[in-house]
Amino acid sequence: MYLNELLQQKNISRYRLSRDSGVPQTTISDICSGKARIEKCSGDTLYKIAKTLDVTMESLIRENMENHSRTVKRTSFEVYKSNVCHLVKDRGDLNFIVETLREDEIRRLYNLKWYAESFYLLGMVDYLSNQNDVPLCTAYDDIRAKKLREPIYPEGVILSDEALHTDQHKANALQNAIPEFLQFNIVECEVRNVC
Repeated sequence: MYLNELLQQKNISRYRLSRDSGVPQTTISDICSGKARIEKCSGDTLYKIAKTLDVTMESLIRENMENHSRTVKRTSFEVYKSNVCHLVKDRGDLNFIVETLREDEIRRLYNLKWYAESFYLLGMVDYLSNQNDVPLCTAYDDIRAKKLREPIYPEGVILSDEALHTDQHKANALQNAIPEFLQFNIVECEVRNVC
């Protein structure tokens, strides 16, 4: 935990941090042990801890969030695509676009180097924007200039071709691919037909 490292660097005990900051010792202990996440604490608690340790509130949160993001489990790409398609169905096109852009999930995934997921999400936003005559968000033009080295086909297409010892399903999928996804080398033909 980042807070433990700070306490060690500054040679401050948990008790002293609690006493000097006015934050209950149980709260400090819960944060240090990982029972509570510091970014979930109130602004007042964050302020008191940061002021006592002579660091910014942002640095307390940022370090912890970066450490947490490194431990996030990555689902299979097929599951990710399915989840995105279900979100579109549940939220509706425009709400999906607005919420995705507001959360800046495309950039977060890209910064994690989860390129396939980032490109897929951007492809979905661009596709839905074009379908609804909404201008494209230019904040991701740098990402739009990139793509995956190798095409990613749906697992069902790959399995069909392997079972039949052909490349016909890949060729058909490529021919019918949605351009907004294909620009990133993601072969996606259907995003609306989800259960």
